[in-house]
Amino acid sequence: MEISSSSFSRLVSPRLFPNDKDRLFSFDNGNNNKSNRITCNKNKRNLCKLIYASAQKSMEELGLDSKVDTLLDSVKWDDKGLAVAIAQNVDTGAILMQGFANREALATTISSRRATFYSRSRSSLWTKGETSMNFINVHDVFLDCDRDSIIYLGKPDGPTCHTGSETCYYLSVNNFLKHPEVEDSSLALTTLYSLESTISQRKAEIEANGNEKPSWTKRLLLDNKLLCSKVREEADELCRTLEENEDKSRAASEMADVLYHAMVLLAVKNVKAEEVLQVLRQRFTKSGIEEKNSRK
Repeated sequence: MEISSSSFSRLVSPRLFPNDKDRLFSFDNGNNNKSNRITCNKNKRNLCKLIYASAQKSMEELGLDSKVDTLLDSVKWDDKGLAVAIAQNVDTGAILMQGFANREALATTISSRRATFYSRSRSSLWTKGETSMNFINVHDVFLDCDRDSIIYLGKPDGPTCHTGSETCYYLSVNNFLKHPEVEDSSLALTTLYSLESTISQRKAEIEANGNEKPSWTKRLLLDNKLLCSKVREEADELCRTLEENEDKSRAASEMADVLYHAMVLLAVKNVKAEEVLQVLRQRFTKSGIEEKNSRK
C-alpha cells in the first residue's frame, strides 16, 4: 500500500516546513509522478525521509490490521469468546500442548510470533514461555475447516510441558490398559520418531550394559565400517528400483532400509532427525542450485 503525496504532505507540512523557502530538496513518493514530488530543506532531508518512511509503514500496518480483523471476525468463537488452540512442532509434527485462545490472544500470536493463549483460570492472556523462557516461536497459524479451532505451527525453545517433558502428551492409553501398574512416560511419536527412539534405546543399552542382548542395530552402532557399507548398499538398491523400473512397493521397501540405516548413522553422530528436518525447512525458500553453490 503506497501513501499519496497529499497524505504525506499533511504529515510534514506546515508544521515542519512552514516557509516555502525551506522546500529545496525533493524526492518522489515512488510512483515517478513529478507532480507528486515532495520537497524538503537539505538540512532536514533525513528527517523528511524518516517521516515519509514512518508514514508509509503506518499505512501498511493499517492494511495488515484490517486483514487481521477480517480473519478474527471469521473465527467461530464459542459463547465465551474462546476457541481451542493447539501448538504443533513445525519440524517433527509433534503435538506440544493444547489451550484456549480468544480474539486478543490470536491477534497477539500473529503480531508477536509467539504462541499466546487465554487462561480461563486467571482470566487473562499468557504467552507460553513467559516464565520458563521456553517460548513456542510460531511460523504459521492454521484454522480448521469449521474455523472453530486453531493450530500454532512453531518451533519450541525447550520442553513444552511444565513437568519438563518435551510435550504434554506422554501417557499412552494402550500402555496403561496393558500394564496399569506401570507408570508410563512414552511420548506420542510418529513412525519416524518411534524408530529414532528405538535406536536411541539400543545405544543406551550398549553404554549401560555392554552388548549383552544381540541385535542388528547394536552391531551397526558398534561397527562404523559395517554401518557405512550398509548405507551405501541400501542407497544403491534404491537407485536400482528406478534404473530397473521396479514397482512402487519395492522402491518404498528400499527407501525404508535407507532411512533406517541412515538414522543409525545419525545416532552414532549424535544428530537428531529434527535437526535434519530443520535444515530442510530452512532450504525451502532457496533454490537447490543456490544452496549447492553456497557450500563451495
